[in-house]
Amino acid sequence: MAALSGCCCVIAEAAKTHVVCEAMHTDILASTHILSEGQASRSALMVARLRAAHQLLDSPPLFDDPLALPLLGEEHGADLRANPRAFDAGFNRLLRAAMAVRSRFAEDELAQAVAQGVRQYVVLGAGLDTFACRRRHEAEGLRVFEVDHPATQAWKRALLAASGIDVPHGLCFVPVDFERDTLADALRDAGCQLEQPVFFSWLGVTLYLSGPAIMQTLRFVAGLPQGSGIAFDYGIKPELLGAMERSGIEYFAKRYAEQGEPWLSFFDPDELQVTLRELGFAQVANFSPAQLENRYFSGLAGSLRLSGGTHLMLARN
Repeated sequence: MAALSGCCCVIAEAAKTHVVCEAMHTDILASTHILSEGQASRSALMVARLRAAHQLLDSPPLFDDPLALPLLGEEHGADLRANPRAFDAGFNRLLRAAMAVRSRFAEDELAQAVAQGVRQYVVLGAGLDTFACRRRHEAEGLRVFEVDHPATQAWKRALLAASGIDVPHGLCFVPVDFERDTLADALRDAGCQLEQPVFFSWLGVTLYLSGPAIMQTLRFVAGLPQGSGIAFDYGIKPELLGAMERSGIEYFAKRYAEQGEPWLSFFDPDELQVTLRELGFAQVANFSPAQLENRYFSGLAGSLRLSGGTHLMLARN
C-alpha cells in the first residue's frame, strides 16, 4: 500500500507540473529526428536517458552503469548533463526508479544463472542496453546476443562508434522483428547454441507486442534446456490499478501511440503466472512493487519509489 500511495502522490504532483513534464517530453522527441517512423525506437532513447539520469541523480546508483551517459553522446546527452533534475519531477521519478530496478533485477538473476553454469545471455529488445560493453562475466566466457529491430541496432552501433565504446568479441547483434521473424532461427543463425541453457532478459518490450507474439516467445524459452530462464517486465491491466495510476498510464499510452509506438498488451499477474506454468516453466515468480522495494530500497538513502504498475516476472526451466 505504501508504494501505491506514493505513486498516487507523485502522479498528482505530475498533474500539477504538467507543463514541466510536457516540456521534457517535447524536448526528448525534438532531439530524436533520426528516430522517425520505420527507424529506431523513441522509447529506447527515453529509457536510455532515464538510466543515464539515474547515474547523475542517485548516489550511489542502485544500477551502476558508467556507460549510460557516454553512449548518449552530445546530441542526446548534453541537456541531460546540464539539467538532470528534469528527470526528477513528478512521474519521471517513478519511471527512473523502475528503469533502475528492472535492469538491476535482470542482471542479478543473470549472475545467478552464470553461477549455475549458463554461458549464453540473450537481451530481447536490447535498445541502448550496455551490459555487454561493461564486460561483466566476460571472464566466465559468457556470450551475449542482443536482439532488436534492425533500425534500432544500426542506430545503437552508430552511437557506440561515435562515443568510442568498444564492442566486445563476445557480443553478437541479432536483428529481429518480434512480430514477423522467428526468434529461434535468428538466434541459431547467430551462433546461439539452443541445445545448451540460455538466460533471457526482456525489458520494456512486451507492452508493445500483441498477445500471440508474446506467448510465442515465452513458449520458445520454456522449451529450452533445463537451466534456461527469462526475466521480464509487463504491463498491468489498468483495471487492477488505482484511479491516479490509471490516469498516468493513460497519459503515457496516449503519448507513445501518437508517436507510432502503441501499448498493446496488459496482464493480470496471477493469470500470467498460471499461463507460464502451462507453457512448461518449472519455476515462476512474480515480483510486486513492495517485494522489489524491499529487495532493493531497504536501507538505501534517497526518495526512489515504485508505482503499483511495476511488476517483474522470473521464469526458469
